[in-house]
Amino acid sequence: MKAVIQRVSRASVTVDGKIISKIESGLLILLGIEDADANADIEWLSRKIVNLRIFNDADGVMNKSLLEIDGNAIIVSQFTLHASTKKGNRPSYIKAAKPDVAIPLYENFIRKIEKDLNKKVGTGIFGADMKVDLLNDGPVTIIIDTKNKE
Repeated sequence: MKAVIQRVSRASVTVDGKIISKIESGLLILLGIEDADANADIEWLSRKIVNLRIFNDADGVMNKSLLEIDGNAIIVSQFTLHASTKKGNRPSYIKAAKPDVAIPLYENFIRKIEKDLNKKVGTGIFGADMKVDLLNDGPVTIIIDTKNKE
């Protein structure tokens, strides 16, 4: 499981011209799922994300987590995070999980983040053509791959 985490001042997801999710201060989480991913990846990644100390404290030091600031989140499924660009110029997405595997893991990840934050989070719509708008704060962008957790 790969996640691109962006600290944002604001973010929204639009599908068919309608805003379906919108937040102010918090995290935009782009989530890529592959066939080898499992619930253990969800547990580890959720805990890591909500506790990442990437928000400023009173002294302007990145020392607070999403949990500590009571921030919001939007989670968007993004299979292109598993693109392989080794050969040629057309990325291969062979490592990305097919919907029958990815959708349940995506939904479980959403539920786990909501449980860890004790609040609802915004989402995209799996497989939809989404327009994601954000104002990256910092900018702060972090990439986490559960395959590198050891």
